[in-house]
Amino acid sequence: MNSSTVTSTTRTAAPVARSERSLAPDLARGFMLLFIALANAGNWAFAGSPGLDPDPTGWFAKVWNFVDLLLIDARAYPVFALMFGYGLVQLAHRQRGRGADPRRILVRRNAALVVLGAVHGTLLYFGDFLGAYGIVGLVATFLLVRRSERFHRIVLVLWGIQLVSVAWFAFRAVTGNGGSAGFVNSPTDSLAASSYGSSLMHRLAEWPAHTLQVLPFIVIVWLGMWAASKGILEHPERHRKLLRLTAAGGLGIAVAAGLPYALAGAGVLHASPDTIDRFAALTNIAGEYAGPGYVALFGLLAIRLRRSQPVTGAIAALGQRSLSGYLFQSVCWMAVFAPFALDWGHSDAHAVLVALTVWLVSVAAAAIMQRRRYAGPAERLLRKFVYGSV
Repeated sequence: MNSSTVTSTTRTAAPVARSERSLAPDLARGFMLLFIALANAGNWAFAGSPGLDPDPTGWFAKVWNFVDLLLIDARAYPVFALMFGYGLVQLAHRQRGRGADPRRILVRRNAALVVLGAVHGTLLYFGDFLGAYGIVGLVATFLLVRRSERFHRIVLVLWGIQLVSVAWFAFRAVTGNGGSAGFVNSPTDSLAASSYGSSLMHRLAEWPAHTLQVLPFIVIVWLGMWAASKGILEHPERHRKLLRLTAAGGLGIAVAAGLPYALAGAGVLHASPDTIDRFAALTNIAGEYAGPGYVALFGLLAIRLRRSQPVTGAIAALGQRSLSGYLFQSVCWMAVFAPFALDWGHSDAHAVLVALTVWLVSVAAAAIMQRRRYAGPAERLLRKFVYGSV
């Protein structure tokens, strides 16, 4: 490639303009950051996963454990994974239409996410997903981005096959042994560390392990790429039937499969530790179906809502700045919940209150930035690396 071609590619490559954005993806990202906040604040408050009171006594703790395990735990991240895949295809199409080299842009963007994820996962929170997005994004760039919609249909078969796994886990869960144990939090050393230095040393080992553990979500990312190849969220009004079926089916599977674990978490259902583990495995694998379910639900909402509406616009503005919102949350969790900081944990009520407050602050801040036409600080940094400008 000669120098003039490089100059042309660099000149024509640019981030997406506001007028080109669809409402549904931004709305989904902005609202689901609340679910991410509730899940991660709980992890910090109880120094482990799923981040809930293992022995709920009051009505609030019992109700919250039930709601969290049924609708939030292992059900929020698939939304972002699916939207990440959707965005990969959108970005590639947009850059190709401008005469830029989409592969070059995608490689730079995903490499930046790997670096940003490593920094975030080491300095702030071991449960970082940015690095995993970057790695999966690099794989998808070379293997999936240039594929046709027909090729992407393969992922629909994979999701269908996975239903067999859900059925198997469900069978194992209902045939478990009796007992009277409750669910427990899996401890995380960095969240319980008594000093920042100690927590950092723990994260040096925890972040790589967590990143490798979540890489299989490439199947969720791939489903998002198929949806983008069909333009489902750009024109949700043309896909009402599909969106309704997906919302009902995806959320129905996730809720039905998560019910036993949610009842156990609320202290209503008692079983042996082995059976509780089976409930957890079932709710985790079936939780992936909540991703397309929730996204389809937001697609349907986007048909009726408008970005010009104050609340809708504010949440969508946060969705446009979801990277900044996500990183802002991690700073808040450490400041509020870390034993070496305010140490305001060990309570469901505290976790929920802080999560709601942080999310509302981020929504308000995003709305202000939107009015002033200011991209989020993390988005500006990413654009600077990828495009050379903000």
